Amino acid sequence: MPASRYTVSDVMTHTAVAIGREASYKEIVELMHQWKVSAVPVLEGEGRVVGVVSEADLLPKEEFRRTDPSLPGQLEEASKAAGVLAEELMSSPAITVHPDAPVAEAARIMARKHVKRLPVVNALGMLEGVVSRSDLLKVFLRPDEELEEEIRQSVLAELTPGVNVDFAVQDGVVTLRGPLRDRALVPLLARAIRAVEGVVDVRMELNGAVAA
Repeated sequence: MPASRYTVSDVMTHTAVAIGREASYKEIVELMHQWKVSAVPVLEGEGRVVGVVSEADLLPKEEFRRTDPSLPGQLEEASKAAGVLAEELMSSPAITVHPDAPVAEAARIMARKHVKRLPVVNALGMLEGVVSRSDLLKVFLRPDEELEEEIRQSVLAELTPGVNVDFAVQDGVVTLRGPLRDRALVPLLARAIRAVEGVVDVRMELNGAVAA
């Protein structure tokens, strides 16, 4: 199965807005509004990421404006409601990703950790950019012709050498048609094609196949 060619560095935003530990609550809100982002990394020193302030970190100030926490699980949120500086508001350690990580890995981290944006850091923890959910969707902008060529060269040439498999790509959906002698290849082909970045779905319209 071909490895994904797309990594976080291919889709991330290289110029990222960031703040220091001493950034004020209002400054953070203004930056988020100005840059239309839902979270900002917190840096110290020459650019090492030590935390992230997200909208979720800022909302407790409004949530507990007139009420006190009533549940044990609300104590951390209540403490953030009293925060006025980034170091008091941030979630730390930051959930980050490396630039050479596959796009799929970044998507899994976002889904598992319920975050919308990830700081992209190098091996030393220094900020290199930010990747967002919308950035990860850029792979689905690949033209059908590009997907078709990659499938032909990196999937079919490897799994079905010497076999002419008829297929078409339309709006990212790949359809394989016609006979295929070895039915054991069907799930392998489907899995390998789905692994191609930008493929939306795979449909099999194979017939007349007899297991070799």
